[in-house]
Amino acid sequence: MGGMSDSPAPLADPHIAFDPTEGRRDIVVLGSTGSIGTQAIDLVLRNPDRFRVTALSAAGGRPELLAEQAHRLRVRTVAVAREDAVPAVRDALKERWGSPRSSEARSGGGTEPLPEILAGPDAAAELAASDCHTVLNGITGSIGLAPTLAALEAGRTLALANKESLIVGGPLVKAVAKPGQIIPVDSEHAALFQALAAGTRADVRKLVVTASGGPFRGRTRAELAQVTREDALAHPTWSMGPVITVNSATLVNKGLEVIEAHLLYDIPFDRIEVVVHPQSYVHSMVEFTDGSTLAQATPPDMRGPIAIGLGWPERVPDAAPAFDWSKASTWEFFPLDTEAFPSVGLARHVGELGGTAPAVFNAANEECVDAFLAGRLPFNAIMDTVTDVVTEHGTPDPGTSLTVTDVLQAETWARARARELAAKAAKTTAEARA
Repeated sequence: MGGMSDSPAPLADPHIAFDPTEGRRDIVVLGSTGSIGTQAIDLVLRNPDRFRVTALSAAGGRPELLAEQAHRLRVRTVAVAREDAVPAVRDALKERWGSPRSSEARSGGGTEPLPEILAGPDAAAELAASDCHTVLNGITGSIGLAPTLAALEAGRTLALANKESLIVGGPLVKAVAKPGQIIPVDSEHAALFQALAAGTRADVRKLVVTASGGPFRGRTRAELAQVTREDALAHPTWSMGPVITVNSATLVNKGLEVIEAHLLYDIPFDRIEVVVHPQSYVHSMVEFTDGSTLAQATPPDMRGPIAIGLGWPERVPDAAPAFDWSKASTWEFFPLDTEAFPSVGLARHVGELGGTAPAVFNAANEECVDAFLAGRLPFNAIMDTVTDVVTEHGTPDPGTSLTVTDVLQAETWARARARELAAKAAKTTAEARA
């Protein structure tokens, strides 16, 4: 990897305020019923003078919550990825609005119409390109790539919590994003983003990404062989969805964040370090060439990073709790155990390979996590299987330009192959236990 001086401008640059506007910002929230979406809506409702949500998207599995959000925010449009969810969403909206409902509508009284409902795999991307200031992409998984590209191509500020879209489509995102257009929402990348504001790009020596260590910090690979689904979902500091929580237990999440840091800030992989910090107070650090290190620290709470994503370059007062410095506390840092947790090293490898390799890594991992959560795959076999899929995929042709079709085809192959290998691993484990 080359040095920063000959590299393109980073995707996320705290020194650039992309398309600043005065007054209240119109926000589109993608993944509104998930963890990021619900916390973002809480932040918006507490700051109505700063933000207004104009549209919401969700998968469709929680129609009552989506309708409640739409009603509280008085949005114009809702979107669901599952077309079969439309009847339930429409019924939930009617129940919230009444049939018909007389209210003080935006148009000035009278009957307030139900929000428009969009449905299908392209619905979120359509919302991402709609008229607004900022798109918060809180979708989980690589299905967030199309909305990410749509928001960037439409000239929206992108508050990016969907790391997978950057992982699998890094070159595609870099081709369309303007300087300062992406504001990262992951706690680690929001931390790096803020710390980088203290110096110039040439001043940066190293990025230090912190990891809580998950629920299995300190365990050896042998000790991890018998951990259960319930063990993996018992994260010590963060409350997240099951897939992200398992990714934190395997540290795949941290591997993805290393790739993301490389893409967002254009820092070579050999200058991005992972350090285990169990308290999750320091969310990441930047080491500068003069030897100083700046750390961004808050109690674990995603509303702070979300507020950075929605409000930058301004800060949102009281977005999240602050430390009580009158109380004693201990902050610890440990080196990463690469034998027990090989995921970070594998992520660096696929990141350096580039092309479709990161998409293969991510897709295979998602399938293996599903198999683990369903009780079909042991914990250690998650990364063993992902490693086998990545190895079979091989080295991408460096002279080939990446396309969305390439990404989708690579993911389809990786998912199918991961399912095959996971089934074999499950059978082998069952026979060994018999």
